[in-house]
Amino acid sequence: MLRRLCEKSVVLSTKRDVFYYKPLVSEAEYNEFHTQNLIDRLFAGSAKKLVASLLGSKKLDKSDIEELRNMFKVGDRDE
Repeated sequence: MLRRLCEKSVVLSTKRDVFYYKPLVSEAEYNEFHTQNLIDRLFAGSAKKLVASLLGSKKLDKSDIEELRNMFKVGDRDE
């Protein structure tokens, strides 16, 4: 698995007495890539469809929904 990650330039390997591995992407970059990949594959690139699916399936409780509302409000002010 580590060899494949090295081929994809996600991990750097250095051989001394043994192999040493170093990540080349941050956890945030990794999470962003996989989140976008999920949205692209399952929701045709629409984050709105993802949120609608979560709301429709009752996966979010009232506090989750309120937190998301506040996030969207902050996003409006930044733009």
